[in-house]
Amino acid sequence: MQSNLFVLTGLPGTGKLTVARALVDLLASEGETVRLVDNHSINNAVFRLIAQDGVTPLPPKVWDRVGEVWQTTLRTIEELSPQDWHIIFTAYLDGVSDTGWFRRLEEVAETRESVFVPVRLVCGSEENARRIVSPERRELMKSIDPDEPHRLAAAGPPYDPKHAGQLTLDITETPPAEAATRVLDHALGLAAAQKP
Repeated sequence: MQSNLFVLTGLPGTGKLTVARALVDLLASEGETVRLVDNHSINNAVFRLIAQDGVTPLPPKVWDRVGEVWQTTLRTIEELSPQDWHIIFTAYLDGVSDTGWFRRLEEVAETRESVFVPVRLVCGSEENARRIVSPERRELMKSIDPDEPHRLAAAGPPYDPKHAGQLTLDITETPPAEAATRVLDHALGLAAAQKP
């Protein structure tokens, strides 16, 4: 199988990490090597060193430090990670502070000669509010504010990069394993379409 660079985006608490883990399991069951880069596996290198509770807004300067860790991670994947590995990223994009991040991941995929697989996960705000308060999210230093999904929903639909190869998937009632299968099927379709 050609290597893929998956980018799973969606609002905080949507279920990005849950679907990503199911995708890891699915690919691993087929003998593939996968690396999962959840946004908090990067963010928490910095978050562990500041006062944060998952609800109170973080100091703006924290994002500059997080950006430095992200850039190091991306360069490592470009320059040192084996090209046949599948890489899965998860992130919440607001379309403002993350300007250029999505395109940068597309560049990483191009450098690695991987299929770029952007996936936009959406979830109903009531279900999102139920998911966001899970104890595991607190342990992972993720947002656990039950009002956040409602605030974000009231502000409008989640950011949409509008990428030509993008899959938008409503996972409000879709089990993670089924969502992972649909993501992988989409990736295989993109790979087939790119063949001469």
